[in-house]
Amino acid sequence: MSDRIALVLGGTGMLAGCAGALVADGWKVVLPSRRPRFGLAARAALGPRGQLPTTTPPAERPREVAADWARPDELANRVRAVLDAPAGLLVAWVHSTYREPVLRAVAPLLAPTAPVVEVHDSGAVHPVHGMREPVIDGHPTQQVVLGHVRHGSSTRWLSHEEVSEGVLAAVRRALDGRPPSVHQVGEVDRWG
Repeated sequence: MSDRIALVLGGTGMLAGCAGALVADGWKVVLPSRRPRFGLAARAALGPRGQLPTTTPPAERPREVAADWARPDELANRVRAVLDAPAGLLVAWVHSTYREPVLRAVAPLLAPTAPVVEVHDSGAVHPVHGMREPVIDGHPTQQVVLGHVRHGSSTRWLSHEEVSEGVLAAVRRALDGRPPSVHQVGEVDRWG
């Protein structure tokens, strides 16, 4: 199904592995990013160094688009210019300051039934009110909250690989049509 289009906001950093996995699965991936690193996600899709080429054709390279989260309408117009059809999947990791305006700006670029995966840092979980509501109405939304890893008395942030694996699990749930839910990757401290 080479006509599947995924819009991955912020997919050139810690989500590069997620974007690369989507490319490897045959998705056409559009990557708006504050700091495009042309080819980063494509390299992630190729696998580890030293991997021998196979007889299967290479995956299509992602289309990276320079994006300024502070200019959501411009971002949406740049994405619209490279889309061949409405996006069938949205994966979004956008700083909370820009999240709502950016997601609302790209919402019209989605297919009517496109699932959404919103990625949040642990600050998105309010100690009393819990998780924020999804931004885009009418689209089944999986939410991912990223935490940390505890080893005895010390903690560390999640690695790029752990983040991508956690987000990919939510993407698979979304694509399988599972009910919207919140996914926690690592430990999330709750105060209050």
